[in-house]
Amino acid sequence: MYAERASRLEGAVVWTGDGSGRVLPDGCMDLLWNEGRLLVAGPDTRAHVPGGAPSTWVGLRFAPGAAPAFLGVPAHELRDRRVELSDLWPAAEVRRLRSRVAAASDPLKAVEDIALERANPPDPVLRALVVALDAGRPVAVTADEIGLGARQLHRRSLAAFGYGPKTLARILRLRRALALARAGVPFAETAARCGYADQAHLARDVRELAGLPLGRLLAG
Repeated sequence: MYAERASRLEGAVVWTGDGSGRVLPDGCMDLLWNEGRLLVAGPDTRAHVPGGAPSTWVGLRFAPGAAPAFLGVPAHELRDRRVELSDLWPAAEVRRLRSRVAAASDPLKAVEDIALERANPPDPVLRALVVALDAGRPVAVTADEIGLGARQLHRRSLAAFGYGPKTLARILRLRRALALARAGVPFAETAARCGYADQAHLARDVRELAGLPLGRLLAG
């Protein structure tokens, strides 16, 4: 089971789930609460399949590029990782926050409140980058439009998203394609509308990033 809603933190989403199911790359990072632990889910470059028995999870998914400023850690250091918050922040501070969430009548709101108290205003350059790439704009054109050279754009993308802008664009394109396919758009039309060379190109990207053929992924 999974449910989500828009957060009071700009661009973020809060969610609850049982920890089951395939988690696909989305350009985001999450602050998580589970069984008395505060954790961070770093940016994924491939599907993450949770292990262990189902349990209650709550989380806040930051807008793409927003979590590193909150955490004080570059995103690439957490790429494809799940880590304890105490690995990133002082242990005494994390113990205090764990106690606060554990005592709350609504752990989801408590996690959201922690993020709201410590979050920084969104970086307009990063936001413009995500908007442009999510609209299918080429990386080189986007770099020119936001006034960054190729090396500077790559460096800032690694720190904010955990990978370079081309990988981010690929992940965002996959998300657009899956949304269309889930809405019933034929696969060939989905591929064309999202900028894939053809349906086979879409199928390869889904297998590489999601770990399943497109039909099986949608059926699940």
